[in-house]
Amino acid sequence: MGVSSSIPEKSIHEFTVKDSKGKDVDLSIYKGKVLLVVNVASKCAFTNSNYPKLTELYKKYKSEGLEILAFPCNQFMKQEPESSEKVEEFVCTRFDAEYPIFHKVRVNGPNASPVYKFLKANKGSIFGSSIKWNFTKFLVDKEGRVIGRYGTSTSPLSIEGDIQKALAKQ
Repeated sequence: MGVSSSIPEKSIHEFTVKDSKGKDVDLSIYKGKVLLVVNVASKCAFTNSNYPKLTELYKKYKSEGLEILAFPCNQFMKQEPESSEKVEEFVCTRFDAEYPIFHKVRVNGPNASPVYKFLKANKGSIFGSSIKWNFTKFLVDKEGRVIGRYGTSTSPLSIEGDIQKALAKQ
């Protein structure tokens, strides 16, 4: 699925997002890194099966250039009701997460975050481009191009091979 004409950006590195405290983060700081971008929720049935595995992947591959970017989202049955700062505290305390937790976003609809509009336009799913649930994962290469999309029930560890391939590319 190609880039939509309404999405002029060619790379995730062209976006600026907010961190959990509301400060701007220019995603160009991740140039040369492989990214796993995930919409997260703390009250989802998939929380306990995803966060520990995301943390495991991050600890294993951070030194090789993997970054995990977690975006809290409350669009699916209101399973992320807390503030972005509280989400960060929860994830870092309960799951020992060291990767960045960003400001809460919408991933679908007219008010979807521009970065999520970009991700979806570049990698739809068999069900179309909209995100169906929490913990949808997008793999982004070192140049900022979306190279993979994985559904909620896909374990982070099951995409380890794809992460290794992306890390190995020069």
